Amino acid sequence: MRGSEFAELKAFAAVVHHKSFVRAADHLAVSPSALSQTIRALEERLKVRLLNRTTRSVAPSAAGERLIARLGPALEELEASVTAVSEHRDKIAGTLRINLPRVCCDYFIAPKLGAFHRAHPDITLDLFVDDAIVDIVAGRFDAGIRLGERLAKDMIAVKISEELDLAAVASKDYFARYGKPQKPQDLHQHRCINIRMPTNGAPYRWEFAQGRREFEISVAGPLLVNDAGTALQAAIDGVGIAYVIGIQATAMIAAGKLVRVLENWSPRFTGLYLYHPSHRQMPPTLRAFVQFFKARR
Repeated sequence: MRGSEFAELKAFAAVVHHKSFVRAADHLAVSPSALSQTIRALEERLKVRLLNRTTRSVAPSAAGERLIARLGPALEELEASVTAVSEHRDKIAGTLRINLPRVCCDYFIAPKLGAFHRAHPDITLDLFVDDAIVDIVAGRFDAGIRLGERLAKDMIAVKISEELDLAAVASKDYFARYGKPQKPQDLHQHRCINIRMPTNGAPYRWEFAQGRREFEISVAGPLLVNDAGTALQAAIDGVGIAYVIGIQATAMIAAGKLVRVLENWSPRFTGLYLYHPSHRQMPPTLRAFVQFFKARR
């Protein structure tokens, strides 16, 4: 295969992955017009349309889907081969793409990034913060981070955090006006701050547990958001009761800005796990990332 043909295929894969000529061009460090010409040259050479374009979107055609199904794994294998070469160098180097939820990034990863990059200055981290459950293989991520309960069975997982819990919190002023709920069912008489689920946009049903008893409650209130940070600020301002992952509210509780209730009913979760497909050998960059964050749990 000539170098120009490989460049065309790599350009096509980038457009499919990024779903945008502009973003793909930025990733490849070329202009959008040059990228468009490269794709046209590939389509003319193959004598088939590979991409369907509109003013708002770009997606592979049926022929493009068939090509990317074969091309994607081949490109990944080439990238893995290049990465493997770095194992013979003194320094581990390369780009590591990880998909992770906001709470993990804010409280477990971001605070340690400085130390990580001092330990591994030649690793480029590409962190994609997303609370939705994604297919890391289709998204061409090296790994993902999720709660243990949400992991697919065909993944290799490594625990990187301690157990987590949920916390119902509101301001002292709110509880002075409305009183404190003594059991989860009391929430039906309170003003609750709902948070949308990233998967389907529906309000999260508050989960509770006591002993072996587990149940969910749909709550109502004056505010619906899709971000825990906004919910917490609203709780501080007296809007109502928020229900978030405990670590997100710890500092605000310690500072006296929020008061926790229903703690005996709050369920605990196994914690966060970094995971990657079982059929892939762990690249040295990912191994370095796992070892670093496991040691600092």
